[in-house]
Formats: sequence, structure tokens, C-alpha cells
Amino acid sequence: MRLKDKVILITGSGSGIGRSTALLFGEEGAKVIVNDLSEEKGEETAADIRAAGGEAVYYKADVTDPASVQPMVDGVIASFGHIDVLFNNAGISGIGALHEIEPEMWDKVVNVNVRGVYVPSKYVLPYMMERRSGSIINMSSCIAEIGLARRAVYAATKGAVLSLTKSMQVDYAPYNIRVNALLPGTIMTPFVENYLRTSYADPEEAINGLKSRQLSGEIGLPEDVAKAALFLASDESKFMMGSPLYIDGGVVFGKNA
Repeated sequence: MRLKDKVILITGSGSGIGRSTALLFGEEGAKVIVNDLSEEKGEETAADIRAAGGEAVYYKADVTDPASVQPMVDGVIASFGHIDVLFNNAGISGIGALHEIEPEMWDKVVNVNVRGVYVPSKYVLPYMMERRSGSIINMSSCIAEIGLARRAVYAATKGAVLSLTKSMQVDYAPYNIRVNALLPGTIMTPFVENYLRTSYADPEEAINGLKSRQLSGEIGLPEDVAKAALFLASDESKFMMGSPLYIDGGVVFGKNA
């Protein structure tokens, strides 16, 4: 029970990494606030946590919209009194070299991936500052550190999130608030599965290509990232501040011969 009685808000927790993290946090004793735009998926995650003996509630809110996020945060405070951990997990991808990306797609990915970190943090931080305690986990990506073909806008947003994490840490360290970032590699989420299935004539060949660029020789699972998030959410990581935590199977720091 590494998160016993901690109140934790996880954005985008209806599926993928967010869902796996929410389920794990529930097992570890957290009071999980599930947030997702999909009411069906969000309610399912919360119900599964409760069915396993945990405590969870679902809030529908658009992480880019202050008019949607502020009532969610205020509602959590009214119900639970505080928020110990905010996991800014919600995000979307974008495919294409820069000249291929339409302005509307560029703006959409930037809005969700960067503004979607700013808005929830803006409304949670005052409560953490008042209590002089808290942990914020921002979802970046190993792509913030490497070049990867046809991922221009996604790379731009995840690099921004990593830089924002470091700046936030400087500002909020005096309040005993920790801000760290997760940098996953390729993780087999429903989004990735769908992308591989619809974008390649031979999805298996594509999967093998992805595996070959990782020292591990494997593609990561949502549970791998959830376990790293658990470390950052727990008091075990109390000396980590403004740090990137890589869960990438060895993409960034090594390459097979």
C-alpha cells in the first residue's frame, strides 16, 4: 500500500497508460480521481478500481478547458480535502514531417499535449502550495531527447513538457512540491496498436522494426510506465526533483550493434 490514502488525479485515465496507472494506484491504496473525455471509458476504469476493492471516482473534463477543469478540481477538493498527486497523462499523437502537418492538426496536438499540462496544473497547484506538499508527474516522451522520423509536432510538444517540468520544479520547490517527467519509449497502447494495424500492410513487420531499435528487443507495456509513475507518486521518490525518468527499453542511451 505505497499510496495509502493519497488523493491522486490522473488525466486521460480511461485507456492505455492512464488506465493501467489508475488501476495500479487503486491497488496501492490511493483514492483515484479518474479523468477522461470518454465517459464510458472513464466510468469503466473507476468501476474496475472499486470492484478490486479500491476507491475511485470519475470526472469528465477537457484538460484544455479551464471552465471544465476548475470545477473538477474544486469538486475533488470539496470531496476529499486535498490532492496529493497530479499525473498529467492525457495526450494525443501526430504523424508527419513538419511540411506535411496541417495547421489545424499542429494546433490540436500542441493544445492537448502542452495546454493539457498547463491547465490542470494551474488549478491544482494553489491547493498543493497551501498545504506545502505535492507531487506532479508530467507525461513527456523519449522523443524529447532523440530524432524520430515523421513525429515533428509530437516531438515539439513532448520537448516542451520536459522543459516545462524543469521550470515548474524551480518555481514550486519552495513549497515542497516535486515535479518530474516520465519519458516512455514505444508502448503498446490501444492507440499504437490501431496505428500499426491501419498504417502498415504488414503490422507484424512494423512491430519487429520497432523492437529492433530498442536494446531490450521488446516493446513496452502500459504496466511498465504505470510502475514508474507509482515510484514518482510515492514517497520513495522524495529526493527526485525536476528529473526525467526513462522507460524506453534503451532507445535513448544505447543502440544495438
